[in-house]
Amino acid sequence: MNRLTAAAVATALTLCTTQAALADAKVGKPAPSFTLTDATGKAHSLADFKGKTVVLEWTNADCPFVQKHYSGNMQKQQGQATSNDVVWLTINSSASGKQGSVDGKGAQQVVARTGGKQTAYLLDSPGKVGRDYNAKTTPHMYVIDGQGTLQYAGAIDSIPSADKNDIAKATQYVPAALADVQAGKPVRVATSQAYGCSIKY
Repeated sequence: MNRLTAAAVATALTLCTTQAALADAKVGKPAPSFTLTDATGKAHSLADFKGKTVVLEWTNADCPFVQKHYSGNMQKQQGQATSNDVVWLTINSSASGKQGSVDGKGAQQVVARTGGKQTAYLLDSPGKVGRDYNAKTTPHMYVIDGQGTLQYAGAIDSIPSADKNDIAKATQYVPAALADVQAGKPVRVATSQAYGCSIKY
């Protein structure tokens, strides 16, 4: 009985590991599908944006690294991207009761306070989508092309600090990736080490 139980557990663990591997986001592979509700209660699915380039931005308004980029850099990138018909989805995966967690009303207040220019602010308090994308930090950035292929995953820029004075000196990876995707070229920097606060799953 013990042997059977051990075998059953091993099989279950293998299945779970396989399913997790299938869901993981990998550059050059199809981006994991998802459906999340936004700050106003409207559902958005990645499939809704087929044919469009999509940026995913993991956020936590209480994180100093997020605050650094919301001193103007993030809003500027959001505005430039959306004006070029790119869909920009800000995702909050903080678990209920943990740092950065907000409900719909709280998310709307964050967007109003920061002047965010994203397409939608999505709520992922169970953390499923964050885990599917292996999102580790806030911010953590992803670029998905119109065919649904993940083309970039990593940091927003090249200087891992919370000092907003470093923004002007850094390479901004997301606009560079978007330019390459728009030009039909391989993304020159397709991955980088994300930095920031750990996501509060």
